[in-house]
Amino acid sequence: MKPLHFASVWSEQKGRSFIYSIFIVVSMICAVYFIGGAFISEEYRERLARWEVMETLWNGKSKTCKDQCRPPGSEALPQAIVTKTSNLEMRPLWGSTVEDNRNLSMNLLAIAVGIKQKEVVDRIVKKFPASDFVVMLFHYDGVVDQWSDLTWSDRAIHVSAGNQTKWWFAKRFLHPDILAEYDYVFLWDEDIGVDNFDPRRYLLIVKDEGLEISQPALDPKSNVHYQLAIRQRKSNVHRRMYKFKGSGRCDDHSTAPPCTGWVEMMAPVFSRAAWRCAWYMIQNDLIHAWGLDKLLGYCAQGDRTKNVGVVDSEYIFHLGLPTLGTLDGHETPSNSSKIDNRPEVRKQSYIEMQIFNNRWNKAVKGDQCWIDPYQVSANQSIH
Repeated sequence: MKPLHFASVWSEQKGRSFIYSIFIVVSMICAVYFIGGAFISEEYRERLARWEVMETLWNGKSKTCKDQCRPPGSEALPQAIVTKTSNLEMRPLWGSTVEDNRNLSMNLLAIAVGIKQKEVVDRIVKKFPASDFVVMLFHYDGVVDQWSDLTWSDRAIHVSAGNQTKWWFAKRFLHPDILAEYDYVFLWDEDIGVDNFDPRRYLLIVKDEGLEISQPALDPKSNVHYQLAIRQRKSNVHRRMYKFKGSGRCDDHSTAPPCTGWVEMMAPVFSRAAWRCAWYMIQNDLIHAWGLDKLLGYCAQGDRTKNVGVVDSEYIFHLGLPTLGTLDGHETPSNSSKIDNRPEVRKQSYIEMQIFNNRWNKAVKGDQCWIDPYQVSANQSIH
């Protein structure tokens, strides 16, 4: 036994003996007070005997159990009863046991939705087979009951909170320990056309290409913000874009976003491992994803130029509809006209992007043990 380890064990045993001694003294004082000091009751002697047995067990198990890893808060429980993860599967109230062989849906589709896009969302969900996907809707307008007439609504999980983004919902309801049984997480916006998209074929390509973070390519005729996301007709997958003129040039030697290692936040798809990393990066008090997108490559489980990509053969159409922040008059009691708060939403997005970037830079400077796997400065990574 190493001297340091021996000292640690000796100190632990000494501490327990000290606590045990105090317990005896206090217990004796209490016994004298309540019993009058004449004798120690049989019950009291049994209690002391139990504590002596516990002290013996503590000493005997200290070597074998000291280094046992337990989730915080579970120390008082036998280890085999501790369930560290869960899932989103709904269970019947009767007629089922834990021994049932469940056909677990292996992936998750989560969408932030408003009732105005009900038809679009219906088309999206119908593309995702119930045998392969759990569906979770984040209702940012508070309207839930009006979805109940859809054939798949009863099997979907509905979460409602007014005027929140999908990232706010994801941080609170998509913890990695809850999604530990799912292979991939589709975290999509609601304004997506899926006429040319098949999720099963998409996942086959993603697995074959080794993509940890991906997105379907965008139809060039749809609402496109970044060139990297545009569909390339002659490939199944592309991982970089090329720009040889003007500022921000991209070529085969480019290693950082937006040239490579990057996807948009409109329809990202994460592997289980990538989502566990990305979830930790989502800030609890920030609800927009601007700034986060260009750092997701750090969650690519390796080289972001290889493990992050855009799938061309299964592509989507971005409708670009104004959703969160736009209200109709019937939703506001004092005004019958349409209210558009989108400029304020966009302004807040910029503010939060700056906050996030500043936090990243501060975290990089403050963590003396962290090494940038891409060997570039934080400023190059986010600009």
